[in-house]
Amino acid sequence: MAASRRILPAVAVAASLVLIAGCGKKGPLVPPEALVPAPIASLAVAQKGGELQVSWSGPGKQEGGGKLENLAGFLLFRRNVLPPGEDCEECPGAYSQLAKVDLELPEKVRRAGGLWIYDDFDLQKGRIYQYKLRSYSKDGAQSKDSNKVRRSAVTPPLPPVLEAHGSPNEVELNYVALPPEEGTFLGYNIYKSKKDEPAPLAPLNKEPFAGTTYRDQELVLGVTYRYTVTSVAKVGADTVESAPSNLVEAGLVLPE
Repeated sequence: MAASRRILPAVAVAASLVLIAGCGKKGPLVPPEALVPAPIASLAVAQKGGELQVSWSGPGKQEGGGKLENLAGFLLFRRNVLPPGEDCEECPGAYSQLAKVDLELPEKVRRAGGLWIYDDFDLQKGRIYQYKLRSYSKDGAQSKDSNKVRRSAVTPPLPPVLEAHGSPNEVELNYVALPPEEGTFLGYNIYKSKKDEPAPLAPLNKEPFAGTTYRDQELVLGVTYRYTVTSVAKVGADTVESAPSNLVEAGLVLPE
């Protein structure tokens, strides 16, 4: 009987060691909030014509730093900024959902390179609008709010009238626009794309171009290019573009 009593504790210890060994090594526990998409920090807004163009790039990581593989879409929110003393960003209902972007069937948005773009046309002149964004995963988990951006809707300059003429060496663009109703005229932005490509987000020029003639020599024979031009004005602290001019197509022309 005494021998049996000594054997039982030994068997129990051995069984415990087997169970411990079978569990394997476990890593640190990951909290659920670390698995949601990381908050977006690239939200931006600019006025182009009669709309505010809201743009952003999607997150590539989870909040905890891991690779994001289940991104499902975005939620875009907007609020009207009230005068000082009346404004309350944290009040319930201050923001309303402006758009839900489902990546499987995106509507009301477009892509340009790595950017998502939403054109907000529902504006009132002189009103200030503020935007924020959240991304969400396929299981419905939402990220934290993005950076917040705001912009006042103003009267944009009128779009220019554009003509293009091809030659053996270049395409010459000629354009003209009326002075802006608001602000100070800064110049023009020139946009160019190949005929089978979408319109670019950024112009050819880094700064507004002052002249009314632009000669493009960065061309390939046999390729048709599309051009538009916008007028650019400074209204208060903001730079505002007109809607695009008429679209023209041109390319190099062989000598007769």
